[in-house]
Amino acid sequence: MQYAIAPATIPTLAVAGISERFPVNRIFCVGRNYAAHAREMGKDPDRDPPFFFMKPANAAVDASSPVSIPYPPKTSNFHHEIELVVAIAKGGRDIPESDALSHVYGYATGLDMTRRDLQLDARDKGRPWEFGKSFSLSAPIGAVSRVADCGHVGEGAISVTVNGSARQSSDVAKLIWSVSECIAYLSEYETLEPGDIIMTGTPEGVNAVVAGDVMQGAIAGLAGITVTVQA
Repeated sequence: MQYAIAPATIPTLAVAGISERFPVNRIFCVGRNYAAHAREMGKDPDRDPPFFFMKPANAAVDASSPVSIPYPPKTSNFHHEIELVVAIAKGGRDIPESDALSHVYGYATGLDMTRRDLQLDARDKGRPWEFGKSFSLSAPIGAVSRVADCGHVGEGAISVTVNGSARQSSDVAKLIWSVSECIAYLSEYETLEPGDIIMTGTPEGVNAVVAGDVMQGAIAGLAGITVTVQA
């Protein structure tokens, strides 16, 4: 095939224990999926249907080893959000909840980095969140652990520290909408494809970072991540 211009490189993530890499297709993010975080954002945590926003594929940063990300422009309130990441191996539409986990390739530790001031300004004006959420290099993700190696992740400690001080600490079991429920619901609206990523939401404790800060994210049973914010 001939291209008018050279196509962009497909972002990929490391897979724990093997040399093959996981190609990133699309990144779906679940909003306010922990009740305590919904409250800190000023919203009612009642179990309304989940809602999703997206990040571009080039938001993905391979954080299987310590990595740096730039402090993005046009913000003075750059926030960390630690999240359980789900990597999809098998696509499908209208996936039954009972079959949803069979579509999962593996799980990883990730950060949904957010220009909070831009996100909240857009929210308050009834505008899309893109400038606050959907920018390049805003999703550092650790090595993907295959289901065959780690099983499915339905519980376990999830946390992030900044410069060694605790910021976010919770348990994956506190997800309002489980992984299988998120997959099933999302597939009613969008046919999932191999390579899709689902970031399942963040617990309470989100806060700002500045240039030079070092974030360390961890989820029980998965590879952790170390991410430095550079100027």
